[in-house]
Amino acid sequence: MLVYKDQIGTTLKLAKKPVRIISIVPSQSEFLWHIGLGNELVGITKFCIHPDEMYRGVERVGGTKKLDIKKIRALKPDLIIGNKEENERTDIELLQKEFNVWMSDICTFDDSFDMMTQLGNILGKEKETEKIVADVRTSLSELKDLFSSQTVAYFIWNKPYMLAAKNTFIDFVLNYIGLKNAFSHLERYPEVDEIALQKAQPEFCFLSSEPFPFKQEHVNDLKRVLPNSKIVIVDGEVFSWYGTRLLHLNAYIKDLKNTLNA
Repeated sequence: MLVYKDQIGTTLKLAKKPVRIISIVPSQSEFLWHIGLGNELVGITKFCIHPDEMYRGVERVGGTKKLDIKKIRALKPDLIIGNKEENERTDIELLQKEFNVWMSDICTFDDSFDMMTQLGNILGKEKETEKIVADVRTSLSELKDLFSSQTVAYFIWNKPYMLAAKNTFIDFVLNYIGLKNAFSHLERYPEVDEIALQKAQPEFCFLSSEPFPFKQEHVNDLKRVLPNSKIVIVDGEVFSWYGTRLLHLNAYIKDLKNTLNA
């Protein structure tokens, strides 16, 4: 019997190494594919779009918040991999009654490295995982305090405006690269109105490409509220996916800084 404890403290007892895996978190699905588990992945969500070969070739089991439980049962997984923030607690508790469910809980880069290392150990991909984690660490080291404490508001939703505040992975990334979250006094993903935005006067506003698909029209609307802020649309995957997508962060953040300084 193989015994493991996941990142929310749940103990899993596995009779053998899992060979039928369902991943219900996009960033973790991408990581599993990249460490060579394409044949073992039998189910992913409709949001697990990277890489395209996986998205087109693996059965989809609904969305991260609306899982198709019947389809999951039909696939007979011996391990389901989820995340505390991205999946609904009721779905997870239901699945835990029938299947082995390993859950991540990620707010920092170290949490991400731990997630990848643990899954690599459980799934027999230690060497592949060790290389990816080492490459990510090296890449991220070049981004530490790249900015000079400029203030930023990171938008994830429109009407109402919702932002990423403290105790989120996005906030950790912003602080790591040297930006100061203008709404770090608030928790998680608060709604804010135009008055609060005008009071904060962030130097930068990042409008994320996900979960709300911000467009130029939204940039123009916000400019009327914050005429003195630099407002740009940013790649939400780069700021919020915590698997192998972190390898894209280095080049993206350096390009973003050049754009903001132009």
